[in-house]
Amino acid sequence: MTDSPRNARPGGSPPALTHQRADGAVHMVDVSAKGETKRVAVAQAVLITRADVIDLLVSGNLPKGEALAQARIAGILAAKQTSSLIPLCHPLFLTGAEVDFAAAGDRVRIEATVSTTGKTGVEMEALTAATVAALTLYDMVKAVDRAAVITDVTLLSKSGGASGTYTREAP
Repeated sequence: MTDSPRNARPGGSPPALTHQRADGAVHMVDVSAKGETKRVAVAQAVLITRADVIDLLVSGNLPKGEALAQARIAGILAAKQTSSLIPLCHPLFLTGAEVDFAAAGDRVRIEATVSTTGKTGVEMEALTAATVAALTLYDMVKAVDRAAVITDVTLLSKSGGASGTYTREAP
């Protein structure tokens, strides 16, 4: 298989996918020509369980101990490791990562906010942080509810870069 120019298709039209060359091979996009901008992404995940389990979670009385602090740290660590987990993500110098929780009824909503000043966005880092925090909560509650569900992993917003601001519309 021969290599063809990375950013052109036969006839000079732009590639359909930025991570795919004209010959169909994947590659890591070259962002060296892009300008650095402040970039922020916010993502969420939701853990659904029983209301009594949420009470144990919030009070820190789960059999495995205090879960929210562990999930927060796991989410932050995950944001920092995203390029090791997602093959075509660029390694980024993160300038901030926060993971917050809102528990109500039978669910806890995890919200991750990740920021950088760089040439590429942090959407994948925010999604990874929210997902790993949710997985950590699942691991902590499974002793009392193996039927817990992780759902609604979603990018809520992003800002910065050439594509500008995106905010997910409320359902």
